[in-house]
Amino acid sequence: MNTQYFKILSILILTWLISCNSSTSEIYQVNNYAIDGYDVVAFHTHQKPIKGNKEFSFHWKDANWLFVNQTNLDKFIKEPERYAPQYGGYCAYGMSQGYKASTEADTWTILDHKLYFNYNQDVKKKWSLDQEGYIEKADDYWPNIKLSK
Repeated sequence: MNTQYFKILSILILTWLISCNSSTSEIYQVNNYAIDGYDVVAFHTHQKPIKGNKEFSFHWKDANWLFVNQTNLDKFIKEPERYAPQYGGYCAYGMSQGYKASTEADTWTILDHKLYFNYNQDVKKKWSLDQEGYIEKADDYWPNIKLSK
């Protein structure tokens, strides 16, 4: 067989091995940005989802976080645990069932100064029926699931 074939095959195998052995970030990311590039501070300060700007970025917990301005970036750098979403931004209801699920920015909720997201509006409605109960279950699951794939 030709050398080019072996080079390509070797690269594919190496890429596959690296992806199998790499640990998954505990932060929900889309396009290499935490929470799909939404400014997590803005949920607290503006009460709505606002996309961040690459000019105001910060790397924390193996994720790139974007912010709308220097003020929000500074707030996050000072207290990331205060502003970062619960369960790394994964679906709060899904976590209460023992698994990670993607989320949509328009499903956000702030309870007791903590930011939560859900998979979609239908799941958010279900989660809203017993938020305290689902949070308690999700809190139990999260330590064992946060770094799983």
